[in-house]
Amino acid sequence: MATPGLPKERLRRMHDVMAGYIDRHELPGLVTLVSRRGEVHVDAIGMKAIGGSDPMRHDTIFRIASMTKVITAAAAMILVEECKLRLDEPVDRLLPELADRRVLKRLDGPLDDTVPANRPITVHDLLTLRLGIGAVMAPPDWYPIQTAMNELGLAPGANPPSHTPDEWLKRLGSLPLIHQPGAKWLYHTGSDILGVLIARAAGQSLADFFRERICEPLGMKDTGFHVPAEKLARLPPSYMANPVTGALTVHDEPGSSRWGRPPAFPSGGGGLVSTVDDYLAFCQMMLNKGGHGRERILSRPSVELMTINHLTPEQTAENCLFFGDSSGWGFGVAVDLATVPGRFGWNGGLGTSGYSDPGKELVGILMTQRLIDSPQSPGVYRDFWTSAYQAIDD
Repeated sequence: MATPGLPKERLRRMHDVMAGYIDRHELPGLVTLVSRRGEVHVDAIGMKAIGGSDPMRHDTIFRIASMTKVITAAAAMILVEECKLRLDEPVDRLLPELADRRVLKRLDGPLDDTVPANRPITVHDLLTLRLGIGAVMAPPDWYPIQTAMNELGLAPGANPPSHTPDEWLKRLGSLPLIHQPGAKWLYHTGSDILGVLIARAAGQSLADFFRERICEPLGMKDTGFHVPAEKLARLPPSYMANPVTGALTVHDEPGSSRWGRPPAFPSGGGGLVSTVDDYLAFCQMMLNKGGHGRERILSRPSVELMTINHLTPEQTAENCLFFGDSSGWGFGVAVDLATVPGRFGWNGGLGTSGYSDPGKELVGILMTQRLIDSPQSPGVYRDFWTSAYQAIDD
């Protein structure tokens, strides 16, 4: 329904723009959410599957991929507040597999051409993705370290790792770092390590910690690392575009989905499924500086620390593919520094986007099931955010 802060005619314009993606067969369906000052507008458009008759719904469950990262960061900050973790503490105590690191002398060098790390990896390094290893933005197997990560099942990708956390971390510990801790920003891997660290610090599985400390207090009843059998009908197929024809082909089918059972590795970097309502509850908690009704998930200082930029100008410039010329990185989220200062959030590589704007008291969430197939932000993302901001009446 339209609200005073979200005029009906402007919401209709957003609907028409988003519906165009279904009409042009670029997507089978999608769900959008715009929330402002307690007023929420949700629009479910199209079908769950290509050629199907089951429509997208308000409660459709999506694979949110890297939108998981900020939830993992929040979980880590809960443990920081409880003094079970410390930001400047080396991870060696709980992650001995990552102690005594060695670092490649050069990116294109052999894996045994290394020097000792200048210092240990810290919790802060994991939160800011400056631990020294992660996704190398180059063609596959361009560098020896990429090949090694691929062969060991450590390369970041669309699917969560297939190893158990202990085995995954053992394999990672067998490789050198790409850069010295703190020196460079490299995407993704730090969040997966952070998930393992949280589980060890808490003495329980990451899934249980998320459920007890974040999801249940916030009423996020459909968020987790897998979809229970009784909810699988609400999970749509995941699609990817054929690189030659552009036609959509199935990447993950609900009936045999890797998200249809508890994973071997609960990926803190990209393993969660969720709904627009659930993700809104988390985003609203962050906008409220850690509060949710009578619950307090995090302190105000923790949320403020999570949502400021922690990168140097050189580190952001080196990663313009991710940040353009206007963003930096906080804890698990990009932070806008110029275009919409203070806005924070991130996209998911399996077709989702979620950002919060404290200045406008706005949350926007887009859920689709089409994998991102280019470093450039997809047109549906750009059009959603343009449409979301034009829907504001002041």
